Amino acid sequence: MKRCVIVGGADIENFDAVCRKISKDDYFIFCDCGIRHREKLGVEPNLIVGDFDSHENPNLNIETIVLPCEKDDTDTFFAAKEAVKRGFDEFILIGTVGGRLDHTLGNVSVLLYLFSLGKKAEMIDDFSEMQIVSNETVFVDNSYSYFSLLNITGEAEEITEKNAKFPLENAKINCEYQYGISNEPLPGKTAEITVKKGKALLIKIRR
Repeated sequence: MKRCVIVGGADIENFDAVCRKISKDDYFIFCDCGIRHREKLGVEPNLIVGDFDSHENPNLNIETIVLPCEKDDTDTFFAAKEAVKRGFDEFILIGTVGGRLDHTLGNVSVLLYLFSLGKKAEMIDDFSEMQIVSNETVFVDNSYSYFSLLNITGEAEEITEKNAKFPLENAKINCEYQYGISNEPLPGKTAEITVKKGKALLIKIRR
C-alpha cells in the first residue's frame, strides 16, 4: 500500500524541504485550496476533496468529492477519514500548519486521530516535522537544531530524553507547564526520546 499525502491550504514557502519528504509514488489527496500547491509540489492529485469555500472547484478529470460548507469535519479531517477507509496506514500532512491557529490545532488532532487507529503519521511544515510519540523511543539526530516535546492530551509520563542538552529521566510533562520546549541533540550525538505512558507531540526543528 502506498503512503498517503494530504495537502492542505496553509501557506508553504520552503517547497524544497517539503518535497524532500514526499515521493511521486505517494497517493495525494488535495484539500480545497490546497490545490494551489499542485504545480510547485510537482505532483498530480489522486483525489480532491473540499467544500470549495476558499478555492473554486478546479473541475479536473480527477476523482473529486464535493463536501457541504456546513459540516462537522474540516476538509483535512474528512480527507484523513476517507484515506483510512481506502486502507492507507502511513500518512504525511503538508500545507496544514500556519494561517488560522484554529485550523492548525485542528490538524494536530488529525495526528491524534490517525495514531488512535494505529496509523503512522507525520505533519511537515516549512521549519519542522511533527509526530505523536507514545510507548516508544524515537531519535533526533543533528540534522535538527531543536526538538520540543509537548503534552497535548493531559497525560505524558515516564519520559526520558538522552544525549540532549537538557536530559530528562522518568519525567512528567503536563498541559499546564510545557517545559519540554527547545531541547537540542548534543553535538555529534543522536538524542533519544522515550514516552512510556500517555502521548506527547514531538516537534523536530530542521537546521
